Amino acid sequence: MEENKDKPTRRGKGESETKSVSSETNDEVQLEERTADSKCDPVNDSLDTQLSGKNDKSTEGEDETISASTACSHRVMAEFTLVLTGDPNSIEIGSENFLLHHDEQTNVKQFSNKLYDLCGRQICVINMLGLPNVDKIPLNQAVHAFILLIPNGQHSSHYRSGIEWLERTFGKECLSYVMTVLTHKSDEKCESALADLKANHCFVEERYHTCRRSMMNVNEIIDILEKIDVMVSENNPQCHNLLMIEVNEDQKTQDHTPHKEETITKAEQMKTAAEIQQKFNQAECDVEDSEKNNEDTAEQPEIKPGPCESKETAAEQMKTAAEIEQKCNQAECDVEDSEKNNEDTAEQPEIKPEPCEPKETAAPPPIFGAPGSSLYGLSKESAVPTSTYTVEKMETGSEIKLKCDPPKEHGDAEHSKKNEDGTAEHPETKPGHCESKKKTGTCEMDLSGNKQSKILTEEHKKEKLPEETEILLCRLHLQDSYQQKMSPADFLKIGPPVKQSNETCEKDLAQTFCQMSMMLDYRARYIPARQDGSEVSQPEVLPESDSIDTDDDDAFWANTEDSNQSKQAHVHPMDVQMAAFHCSDSFLKQNMITKLSQCQYALPLLVPDPVSMDIECPLWTFRKITKTWKKTQGDLKTVTMKSMPVCKAETPLVSFFRLGSLSLSKSQLMNTLINDRHSTFFHRNCPGSTKSRHLMDGVAEIAWYCPAGKPTDSFTDCVAFCNLHGDSLLIEKQREILTEKSSVIVLLLPTLKKSEKSYTVVSSLLNATKPLICLITDSDCGAIQAKPGKYKLGLKDRSQSDVSEELKQIIGKILSGPHTTFQLESLGISGIRVDENDSVCQKGKSAAMEIVKMIEGMDISKIKEKFLSCEGQLWHNWCRINKELYHLKGNIEKEKEQKKKQLMEIRQKQCDASCSELMKSFTKSLLNLPSKDKEYFLKWTQILIDGLSTDDLSSILQNYDETWSKVLDLKRKHDKSAELKEKQAELEHLSKKLQSATFGLEHIFREMGQIYEAHKSQKKQTGSRHTDWVKYPELAADVMISGYPMELMDGDAGHVPLTWISSLLQEVIKKLGDQRVFVLSVLGVQSSGKSTMLNAMFGLQFAVSAGRCTKGAYMQLLKLSEEIKNDYMFDYVLVVDTEGLHALELAGNTCLHHDNELATFVVGVGNMTLINIFGENPADMQDVLQIVVQAIMRMKKVKLSPSCVFVHQNVTDVAAVEKNMDGKRRLQEKLDKMAQLAAEEEVCDVECFSDVIAFDVQKDVKYFAQLWEGSPPMAPPNPSYSESVQELKNIILSKASNSTGILLSHFSSKIQDLWNALMNEHFVFSFKNTQEIAAYRRLEVQYSNWTWTLRSEMLKIENQLHLRIVKGQLDKIENSHLSKEMNKTYEELKKQMVFYFEDDRDKEILVQWQGQFENKIKEFHEEHIREVKRKLDEVIQQKNARKKLDNKKTEFENKLLQKSKELAHQLKDVVENEEELKEQFDSVWSYWVAELTSDIIPIKDINLEEDQFNVLEELGTEWNLIMKSREEGKYKELSEVGNYFGYITLMKYSRVGKALDFVQEKTRLKVSLLTHDDQEEIRFFINNVEQESLKAIQTKPVATQGYTSTYLQEVAKNVQKKVTEFESERKYIFKKEFTVNLLLYVFDRATSWLLQSHKTYKENNDALTYLNSKKNEYYIVFKSYCKGSSSAVVFGEMMCERLKVSAVEAVIDQTAVDLAGEMRCSLPAFNGNRLNLEKHVLTSLAEKEDFSKYKTYIQNPKKQVEAFIKEEAKKYIFTKQKEKEPKILKKNVDDINKLIKQALFEATDKVKKQEGNIDMWVKVFSSSLNNKLTLDTIFCQNFRDINNFDFLKEKLEKGLKTVTTEMSRLPLDKVMECRQTPDQILIDQLCNCCWERCPFCAAVCTNTLKDHSPDKHNVPFHRPSGVSGFHTKDTVDLVIDFCTTLVGSDRNFYPNRDSKKLVPYKQYPTAGDPLASWRITADESKLTYWKWFVCHFQKELEDSHNLKFQGKGEIPNEWKRYSKEEAIESLDEMCKQ
Repeated sequence: MEENKDKPTRRGKGESETKSVSSETNDEVQLEERTADSKCDPVNDSLDTQLSGKNDKSTEGEDETISASTACSHRVMAEFTLVLTGDPNSIEIGSENFLLHHDEQTNVKQFSNKLYDLCGRQICVINMLGLPNVDKIPLNQAVHAFILLIPNGQHSSHYRSGIEWLERTFGKECLSYVMTVLTHKSDEKCESALADLKANHCFVEERYHTCRRSMMNVNEIIDILEKIDVMVSENNPQCHNLLMIEVNEDQKTQDHTPHKEETITKAEQMKTAAEIQQKFNQAECDVEDSEKNNEDTAEQPEIKPGPCESKETAAEQMKTAAEIEQKCNQAECDVEDSEKNNEDTAEQPEIKPEPCEPKETAAPPPIFGAPGSSLYGLSKESAVPTSTYTVEKMETGSEIKLKCDPPKEHGDAEHSKKNEDGTAEHPETKPGHCESKKKTGTCEMDLSGNKQSKILTEEHKKEKLPEETEILLCRLHLQDSYQQKMSPADFLKIGPPVKQSNETCEKDLAQTFCQMSMMLDYRARYIPARQDGSEVSQPEVLPESDSIDTDDDDAFWANTEDSNQSKQAHVHPMDVQMAAFHCSDSFLKQNMITKLSQCQYALPLLVPDPVSMDIECPLWTFRKITKTWKKTQGDLKTVTMKSMPVCKAETPLVSFFRLGSLSLSKSQLMNTLINDRHSTFFHRNCPGSTKSRHLMDGVAEIAWYCPAGKPTDSFTDCVAFCNLHGDSLLIEKQREILTEKSSVIVLLLPTLKKSEKSYTVVSSLLNATKPLICLITDSDCGAIQAKPGKYKLGLKDRSQSDVSEELKQIIGKILSGPHTTFQLESLGISGIRVDENDSVCQKGKSAAMEIVKMIEGMDISKIKEKFLSCEGQLWHNWCRINKELYHLKGNIEKEKEQKKKQLMEIRQKQCDASCSELMKSFTKSLLNLPSKDKEYFLKWTQILIDGLSTDDLSSILQNYDETWSKVLDLKRKHDKSAELKEKQAELEHLSKKLQSATFGLEHIFREMGQIYEAHKSQKKQTGSRHTDWVKYPELAADVMISGYPMELMDGDAGHVPLTWISSLLQEVIKKLGDQRVFVLSVLGVQSSGKSTMLNAMFGLQFAVSAGRCTKGAYMQLLKLSEEIKNDYMFDYVLVVDTEGLHALELAGNTCLHHDNELATFVVGVGNMTLINIFGENPADMQDVLQIVVQAIMRMKKVKLSPSCVFVHQNVTDVAAVEKNMDGKRRLQEKLDKMAQLAAEEEVCDVECFSDVIAFDVQKDVKYFAQLWEGSPPMAPPNPSYSESVQELKNIILSKASNSTGILLSHFSSKIQDLWNALMNEHFVFSFKNTQEIAAYRRLEVQYSNWTWTLRSEMLKIENQLHLRIVKGQLDKIENSHLSKEMNKTYEELKKQMVFYFEDDRDKEILVQWQGQFENKIKEFHEEHIREVKRKLDEVIQQKNARKKLDNKKTEFENKLLQKSKELAHQLKDVVENEEELKEQFDSVWSYWVAELTSDIIPIKDINLEEDQFNVLEELGTEWNLIMKSREEGKYKELSEVGNYFGYITLMKYSRVGKALDFVQEKTRLKVSLLTHDDQEEIRFFINNVEQESLKAIQTKPVATQGYTSTYLQEVAKNVQKKVTEFESERKYIFKKEFTVNLLLYVFDRATSWLLQSHKTYKENNDALTYLNSKKNEYYIVFKSYCKGSSSAVVFGEMMCERLKVSAVEAVIDQTAVDLAGEMRCSLPAFNGNRLNLEKHVLTSLAEKEDFSKYKTYIQNPKKQVEAFIKEEAKKYIFTKQKEKEPKILKKNVDDINKLIKQALFEATDKVKKQEGNIDMWVKVFSSSLNNKLTLDTIFCQNFRDINNFDFLKEKLEKGLKTVTTEMSRLPLDKVMECRQTPDQILIDQLCNCCWERCPFCAAVCTNTLKDHSPDKHNVPFHRPSGVSGFHTKDTVDLVIDFCTTLVGSDRNFYPNRDSKKLVPYKQYPTAGDPLASWRITADESKLTYWKWFVCHFQKELEDSHNLKFQGKGEIPNEWKRYSKEEAIESLDEMCKQ
């Protein structure tokens, strides 16, 4: 290897040089030390401090150095480091871009050359555009500025999301380093953006800049840099520390040896070489095999390990090479080839001695002095420890693998360790394997759900840990967590499943322990571990002696030491627990200890600090623990139940101390006193126990014995046992504390002699007053009471059970007399540190105490009444009245308005009562406290409130139990006395008291929800002083995101607060984004362990304590961890826990209805539902299954697709496969049976359960063992239960991997839909999927766009083909030709459709309609082609029909031209005045026309009125009647008549007719006996006759063959025939007046078509008409000849005139299409779906207040919609957008002008080149017009003398200018004379939809598709039925009810007038068609619009229908208060739903 030379390199403002060591041996590989991290840090802008140290001489005696430049890789320091964040679309990345000319993310290796060229400064630009996931971006830069790029137009939303990302990623402090740059396109204006951005509170105008997206402008970039300079100087001039946490990687096994390797990852930022030295010291080394292949004997080389974590203590303590030698004896290391190293790896000195030989001491790595090194506790003068290194292998990048053996501890007595039982241990402390990663920042989840980045500064310097503790934490991968504590957020997420393998890697032990603890698996303490790097599958090779001589037995008899000393001991299980404890924050500690308590484990009471060794009492961790027991008292053995927080429980305390070393296990003995079947205290015989432990000595653990009130109880009352670990002689402080607090002290001694060290302790206790029990191991005496309260007991030759029994008796005897008690809270005054005394905890407690002080001492059942009044009776009354809205009877609208008024009054009362002191204090704390304080505040509030309610609950439950027992006794005696009634009443009272006594944090949040709903319901803020209610959803969202469950359904009121839940979820969406969630719900009977199962599965916090059964439903968010996130299509799991079915407090039908309602809601709301079945009772199972199956069936009917998994809990012998199979078979049978039963009730065809839902009984059923392993209260959880929970979790996640979940916004609307439908009881008929409806409406808009694309393209093609037909170039049209013309557009459209259905965010919803809409577009395309072909065929027919006239045109033209020419020659010199010329021409023109048409019969105009009169007379109608009908004009509105009773005559001999005659005779009143159905039948008959008649007339060839009156005769006879047929099926006949009016009505409708068709016929076939149209053209020719113009001039004028006619036609046709397109885009009424159009029609009607138009709309909505479209189009073209039409017209004129000019050029050019004549010129010119213009043929024989075509072209161009000018000035009226007017085009587009009408109220369906089957008809604008004339049968009372209210009421109706069976409105679809084809959902008639209309036009409606709004149809007074503005506003609200 070549010798390295010093190569000085420039490094910013300073230089740094270091030495290097090299060797000439071939084995040596150079180590590169990584310094790039530190030298690229802008904090170290210049290396002012230069340290160089001389290394010891190498074996060759050569001094060498390593140049700093080599380590720097020739890189200089960045003067600025900029991070680009924001939207990638806001910048155009390119080579000319100054800021970013590459698209690589996090590029920190290159400086920006372009910026250097611009400003001469080295600037590092880091690309973090797109807001990436920072966990995957290892950066080691410090940042001067974050440049937030936001695009113009989207600046507000992008600014907010960018700032949120920065704050979440780098902490709030980074906001002072943000420069906001708004980018825009060159032509964009962005002045308004600044005002928008100022609305953000964190926006600073001085740190805002605008720039073009290309970023190529020098001045703009310089301005940005100058502003950054100012910002840096203002920041004084610090930079933000951007230290990211690198992703941890699993350690890799290098060799298949029993020894372990460890990858040590370099810290992200090492500022000094001293830290590099520490990295070497952290390495954990192992033994490498020597070159000998001897597996039997492993020689141990020198060991040189360092501490396992990068701590300063190692660098400071190891001062000399001798110390290092002690630490690193027997090490052998190796280095991987340096070429594999990452390019950033700095060079390390290579030191590799020969294996198995003493090593030469080599030089340590150099130390690079740098500013800021003191930050890490090192000064420039820090001594560098000299040590010997054996380098084995170097990993790439910053990972270095070192192997080492543990150091030997010297001095047995000095360093010996004791195990937990006091047994002496040999020093065997061995460093574990670790991966040293130095985190300078970790992320925690705060209450806002945001990650807070913690940055290490000098104030956060690491504390010095004992070396063995460092090693332990390193082995467990907790070295970083000691400073940056683990938090509940680290475990409150769904990660990979807990490994169920036999062994767990050491590095995973702590994580696995925490996870298993959260799962209530007490085996968390017994996790089998393997040392990292060892192979699990490879059996351990036992060590053998060095001597293998079989004849030598000395080796066997020799007292050999452990030959396998190099093998490292497993980590002690209690060390794992305590290490996790020390590395957790206070909240995780609390959760951990709570779970350990549930596992019936002892809990740490006194804990020495690992650094300071100060004693701490973790009182905070006990706060959530509640113990329940039954106390037995007196001779009568009275049992009293107690339940209280363990911190407040006053119990005896029995403390156990060990004095000296013992062979007996103290912990094991204590276990026999508490639970001999469970190791409450860990002892030496527990699995995994080892000799070595580091964190337990001095720890005092406590456990409570809780009696069950049985004779077998060890103690009659709760007793606390405390175990002080270690030798109590050496642990004086803890011993004294416990001695003071104990009720009984138990000492374990090896012997009882005065000469022993223990004498002093024993004697002091003997003389004290506390009872004392001494257990002596070398004594065999029985229990002796030496003096009162002082006992001794020998243990020698005694069984543990005997000792345990005697000990129980002694302790019981002592405790039966007077004794002191112990309370955990009393430790706070013992002079030790209590964790609760931390200031942040105290702040939270103080805030919570303010609340608790208000309620302390109060009757718990009265608290809610006083302080939470909004959620009490007021809320319950509101819910009751709200439910009554769905059970209205009688005058439902009036009743409904009254109830709504009551609801508003309740809300007002809630507003008035919303200012309780408790709520003000609570919300004030939530609003003002910092994040961490807020967490403590919530915890304290929950703990303190639970503590208060637990006391009262316990007494209430006790009283309830006693009273219930008395009631049962009285019933057994058949005692019906007053005492029984009294006790039953008392029991009922206690039951209600029990419900009201439950009080927790959830009730406070419920109150917040009610306060919010109350204020929100008042449209304007009330006068209340309470003004913070608007912030409540945000506060609750923060709490929910931080991990608290939030109430979804109020279980007490049985109601979902929809407004509150919607706002809460909306705030969650604002904070997290509209994330996809997988909703997991659970359903089962009450107290079946649902909440416990969810808590164990996910580590949640659902309440499960005694007396606190879940009421209602709660939801909690769980995030997917990064490890599994990519495997799923959602980001979160939302767990919904629900109350149980069969609630005890409900009974009978109430319970059944409640259960069905709950099950439907729970199943509907979840993507998956866990069906929890408890026990094996077939009856209970059947009830639950029937409810569940029916709920699932309902979901299927409303197109929701949940999945389910059945969980069968508390099943005996779950391991029996055969029994499980039989159980599954029985379950399948029950499910099939239940499915059939449910199908009968839900009316659907189902044979088995799998017909309802995809279900596999083998995979979707999970059996659970019972929860407890034994009998509570001392039973631990069953480990099999935890295993089952884990397996179930895996099943759930496996199924969830195929689900896309649901967006949070969709989830919110789904809750609304489900609950609204449930309120209406008939769920299937009432369910309205809001999200589905919204998606469908957006699809309708797209459908309109797609059809318009096809229609507009087809219009262009139609216009072109029309021209070709007129020009005679086309005489036949085929469908295939039209399809070919449309193919390109159609194919492109199909691609757009596929893209929409596949890429839309609602694609899962849209997929159900994809096929339907694709077919509809196909049908529309084909139908439109057929329609265009039909129209063009008519044009061809017309063209063919006028061939006779066309043939004469040549003759006419020649004669007229010749006569004009002759007349001009005659008058040329005679008449000079143009007026005289005109008179002369006019005088001869008539003569010429008469002469040319002398042999042709002219076509006369038709007289339709006369023909109609004659036809009616021929039918026998009297002349007077005809004239009267014409004069009155009523026939014109025949289809809109309100009441047709005046047109009919009842059968004279019918009973109805006689009754009517009698009534009218007596009362002289006109009574209408026509029902609404009768009225609508007549109206339908009229419209049907009209349509059929028009269709018949339109089939007549009027346009091609002319009109004849026989057409009207045919129509009249057909109408008369239909009237006769209609009368034959009715009980009445029409009067003659009706028949006459009907005929006149039909004739009137046909008139316009007949006149237009006849006009077309006349224009095409009448020679006289044709000749008169040519008069102006020949007058111009005549004038030209008079002036002596040449043939070219005359020809040009004729051409211009004919071009003008053709061009005008083409221009106005295209303008019409363009105007239609413009209006469709610009007018809001036309650019949406059918519903949008309907809304604007109704709005327009309200604004005009014209009842006649309303009447038309009500009776014939399509007619009024068409009128609206015409009116809006006319208004747009002629008024609103008058300037638009000229622009469109001018564009089309210009297009035509260009076309004509191009044709002129081509024709002239071609004729000149080919020397053609005028015939050729005309032919070329005509063909060049590209079928866009028609041109009447000019017969050229009169112009053959033209030969100067340039002159002709010039004349034509001149004339063309005039034509163009005239066309550009065409009046709008002329434009509207186009072939297809813009309004008609829009009518064809917008009215081609569904026009079906609601059978109840006649509102028209608003579906955009004409035939939208199988989707049902629907309309949100339902109205009172009386608007359409509905009235109460046999009365004149109009119906006032909305059908949307009726379908939610308890009313019934007759489906038709002949029906005898009433149908409930709630089941309206069962009445059959047409009702079955409609979807009418109950909406409480929220539409104000029609209420206003009825009140405003009451008189007009009554007159129109001859009916009255009276009786049951009386208009409610509340309706009369609505204004027109409110009415119009309500339309918008309904469209949003």
